Amino acid sequence: MTTVKVTKHNNSIVRVECDGHTGYGAEGEDIVCAALSSVVQTAALGLLQVAGAPLQLERDDARGYLLMVLPSDLDKATRHDCDVILNTMLLGVADLNEGFSNYVELEVR
Repeated sequence: MTTVKVTKHNNSIVRVECDGHTGYGAEGEDIVCAALSSVVQTAALGLLQVAGAPLQLERDDARGYLLMVLPSDLDKATRHDCDVILNTMLLGVADLNEGFSNYVELEVR
C-alpha cells in the first residue's frame, strides 16, 4: 500500500510524503501505482517549473518514496500558484484513494 500524507498550514499544502508501493499489480504493470506517481510527480514538476517554487524534493524509486516540502516564506503569487497545483494534485490522489482504498491511503492534516 502507498501512504500519502499531506500536511497543511494556514489552509495551504506545505508538505507531501508518499511512501510504499501500492501492490495493485506486478512491478512495471501496476496501473494504480502509475496513476498515483503521475499525479504526484506532475505536481512536483508544476511546482518547480511553472510556479518556480524552491521545492525540497527527495525521491527513492526503489522504495516508492517521494517527499516534497515547500518553504514557509513564499511570496503571495508563488503561494497562489502552488496552492492551485497542490489542491489539484490532492483531488487526483483523493479520487485514487476513493477508488482503490486497499492500495492508496490518504491522510490530510
